[in-house]
Amino acid sequence: MKIRLTFFALLAVLTAVSCGPKDGKYVLHLYTTNDVHGRYFDSLYVGNATDNSLLAVSRIVDSLRNVHGEENVVLVDAGDCVQGDNASYYFNYVDTVSVHLYARMADYMKYDAVVVGNHDIEAGHPVYDRLDRQMKAPLLAANAIRTDNGNAYFDEYTIIRRHGLKIAIVGLTNPNIKNWLSPELWSGMEFESLIPKTQEVVDKVIAREHPQVVIVAVHAGTGAGDGSSYESQGLDLMKSLKGVDFLICSHDHRPAVFESDSICLINSGSHCRNVGEGTLEIEIRDGKVVSKALSAGLIPVDKSKVDTAMRAHFRADYEAVKDFTLRPVGELAMPLVTRDSYRGMCDYINFLHTVSLSCAPAQISFAAPLNFDGMVEPGTLIYNDLFKIYPFENQLFVVQMTGKEIKDYLEYSYGTWINTVSGKAGEHLLKMENKPDPRTGLKNWSFINRAYNFDSAGGLLYEVDIRKPEGERVNISALASGEAFSEDSTYNVAMTSYRASGGGGLMRAGAGIDTDRVDERVVARYPEIREIIYDYIGKVGTLTPEVVGNQAVIGHWEFVPEEISGKLIDSDMSLLFPGA
Repeated sequence: MKIRLTFFALLAVLTAVSCGPKDGKYVLHLYTTNDVHGRYFDSLYVGNATDNSLLAVSRIVDSLRNVHGEENVVLVDAGDCVQGDNASYYFNYVDTVSVHLYARMADYMKYDAVVVGNHDIEAGHPVYDRLDRQMKAPLLAANAIRTDNGNAYFDEYTIIRRHGLKIAIVGLTNPNIKNWLSPELWSGMEFESLIPKTQEVVDKVIAREHPQVVIVAVHAGTGAGDGSSYESQGLDLMKSLKGVDFLICSHDHRPAVFESDSICLINSGSHCRNVGEGTLEIEIRDGKVVSKALSAGLIPVDKSKVDTAMRAHFRADYEAVKDFTLRPVGELAMPLVTRDSYRGMCDYINFLHTVSLSCAPAQISFAAPLNFDGMVEPGTLIYNDLFKIYPFENQLFVVQMTGKEIKDYLEYSYGTWINTVSGKAGEHLLKMENKPDPRTGLKNWSFINRAYNFDSAGGLLYEVDIRKPEGERVNISALASGEAFSEDSTYNVAMTSYRASGGGGLMRAGAGIDTDRVDERVVARYPEIREIIYDYIGKVGTLTPEVVGNQAVIGHWEFVPEEISGKLIDSDMSLLFPGA
């Protein structure tokens, strides 16, 4: 654990340890964030548009500290802090000299602990190792185990004190990281399952530290509580953990609260839209805990109300990020509309395929819409627009696959995307359900599966027959060049590092490829895809439909028969995006 104590601070700690909590009743207030994804500032850098931000969260937490007293407040983040927005990108990869902006903001807001998320690991060793050195609050991930000595790579837990009460905060990261990220990003580590690891660490902490309060924060989704999801074990933990008061979850971007007499689960969602809240009433008698009462909830964040003092404090950082993201990149002759991806071929996905296929020795590419419902308007492109086109820091890999594996991969992808239909009234071609989705902002109808796994292929000529059952829909006739396609041949396929490492299950469950050994198939590695996009636009100057839609490069695919698919998709899209 980090040791940054002066002599007098150490003396104060030892005094507190010797005294312990006085008899009486105490009320502690836990506040949580997670999946901030770089939303540090309320400005979107262009025009007057605003968004949820840590500035708005800070205003809420600061006001609550004033109401309840700072000594009664605990603030914890459950991970994915430094990836996903302009500001995090700038301080990850552009300004690598100064103290990382997130470290300074977390210290300013007085976070007591921060858990490592999978997207924090995705930023790479230079970023999270720097953050670990620079931030006062400890980075926690008890299940990230060093391969050289078996110890935890990050801190397993931290101990804080409020009114003499000893509070243990235990943190663990997503155990499924190897299926999200390329191995070099987490070199020197391996990741253990949250079950039974969490209870093992909790038991060790209780035996060693004898805390009166235990908080566990995991970068894992809430899940269904049925043991079905390795990376969403929240409710599984809630059912099984002993000796824990609050369980903070994250990762799935779904706000959730579950309460019982002995433990509360809090997941605030993502992107600073809510602050999680837990309240603990605790009574100490003769130095021992005699009663506890817990409750939990969510506090909606008003993005328009921010901590103005914090905004002023970090103004120079904001200006540096803004100057960087307003740099001209090139020209765009047509809009790039990501929701068009759900219909079939469109300029947005065509562009991603075109960029990927410009990277030798790629012959085929896989791509999906990574911005759920974004648009880049025609005109001069600035660097800020590249975050709309490609919001993540994925690398590009070129992987060898057989024709059969490619076909099976596509069958699996379309199996998550569409239903088998006959054309009868009331059918849905897109796999959707009549319920809102807080992850995407859809208010009524929403996709059942995650759209960023709706991969199509570039470099091929193929059809997807919507009348046929899952596994029999995709008919590949040739490569884009006209060369015959064979299931027995081997091809070089461009894809994201996330996909190659197993993200979304398309490689493993679809193509049947052991992603633990995918390195044996990788024939080329390229840097971050956003940087490849930047370089490509710099070469061509102006993006036009002809540039990004050259069928001799990207090929062609479509849903068939069109007379059925067109009507059904129009109907489905009107439900998903009413008024559009």
